[in-house]
Amino acid sequence: MSILIDETTRVVVQGITGNQGRFDTRLCLDYGVKIVAGVTPGRGGEDVDGVPVFDTVRRAVAETRAAAAVLYVPAGGVRDAVFEAVDAGCKVLLATTENLPQHDAAQAVAAARAAGAWLVGFNTNGVISPGKCKIGGIGGADPDAIYRPGRVGVVSRSGGMSAEISWALSRAGMGVSTAVSMGGDRTTGRSMREYLGLFEDDPETDAMIVYGEPGTDNEAEVAEAIRSGAIRKPVLALIAGAFQEAYPAGRSFGHVAAMIAGEADTATAKRRLLKEAGAHVIASLDEAPKVIAALI
Repeated sequence: MSILIDETTRVVVQGITGNQGRFDTRLCLDYGVKIVAGVTPGRGGEDVDGVPVFDTVRRAVAETRAAAAVLYVPAGGVRDAVFEAVDAGCKVLLATTENLPQHDAAQAVAAARAAGAWLVGFNTNGVISPGKCKIGGIGGADPDAIYRPGRVGVVSRSGGMSAEISWALSRAGMGVSTAVSMGGDRTTGRSMREYLGLFEDDPETDAMIVYGEPGTDNEAEVAEAIRSGAIRKPVLALIAGAFQEAYPAGRSFGHVAAMIAGEADTATAKRRLLKEAGAHVIASLDEAPKVIAALI
């Protein structure tokens, strides 16, 4: 199995006629993804690589039964694009755009949650269930070189580190059930702990790896879920960014959310908290396959 997406997922691409939308759509089609519709207002009736373009998401969903939406939309239009996809009935949404206005992000997240939809992002390169489906640009032109099917779930605050972790597993003969780049913005559609909850319930995921950074409460929530017994499967944690502790607080490094406001936001504090809760805190990618092999 996998979480969020699989070989049956039917996808609509909002902003499909833009450069990034076209590029990623082509790569997804090459991977075998069922991209059944695109949406660009005023461009209805056109097609992109054989994918029909509609003026509205509601019309696209009604005619193609799409259930997942990928958004390639400028920051100022993302909130309304999320509203439109949610109103049309899409239950998985991937919002690739970064640096959303906080008010817009909060409203978009609230709308998705109210509808029971899983909004991935903001500032994400995608989700992949290897050999089944991928949405977004995750994996690039050759996902098979990085993402091998397997039984380890990956949740990362960095798109690049989703690939690095999955590649490390692949080199060791292991693979991934689903890899989620959850997004690097301050506000994200779902928390790291919520994704781990999906993996916890997935009978074909045996262990999870999370990649964390300074800033946000994500890692603290994971620690609490492990401590409370809500997460029982093994969790490995790679937490980067200790170098930030040598700089003044209030500066972002890399992702906008990677900011230290207080001691609890530091990589050092997060590593300690996760270790005390029972997570397996690793210092390098090479450790991951060895630790997993000893646990499952």
